Amino acid sequence: MTVDLDGVTIRPARTSDAHAIAQVDVTSWRSAYSSILPEAFLEGLDPAVRAQRWESVISGQDSSRETRVLVAESADRTVGFASFGPSLDEDADPGTQELYAMYLEPGAWGRGVARELMRTVLAELPARTPMTLWVLAENQRAQHFYRRHGFQADGVERIDELGGAPVTEVRYRRG
Repeated sequence: MTVDLDGVTIRPARTSDAHAIAQVDVTSWRSAYSSILPEAFLEGLDPAVRAQRWESVISGQDSSRETRVLVAESADRTVGFASFGPSLDEDADPGTQELYAMYLEPGAWGRGVARELMRTVLAELPARTPMTLWVLAENQRAQHFYRRHGFQADGVERIDELGGAPVTEVRYRRG
């Protein structure tokens, strides 16, 4: 499966994409969460460490779950990615999928890349497959995006710690 939209191609990730995915991952976190998470934590994110993790996920070496990863490329450059697979939630019904991550480099925000990534992820699932995701409660931009794609907060929240700061995550559900 490859989707091409106005110079942006969405395709399954290869292990050779791991470094580019990690760079987008770190750059996006630093921009999207700059007012939410501690600066020292964001500056400490290491693309090399994340690249090792992404290589393991893409190659299937991380056998704790079956994860699919898609990349969005523009001009032979990775500008975004999404990863998804079986829900990790303890209360998930069998067959429920979870969007683990979707990030774009800031220069790709607002250009329709995330919309096409989301459409591609959803098209990969059998019809009426439930899907969940977790989003930081303070990330209003992301919540608005997910609502536009049929996700709604389901009332479940959790508190996590990122960079020594407590953050509230809200679960969204579709289907």
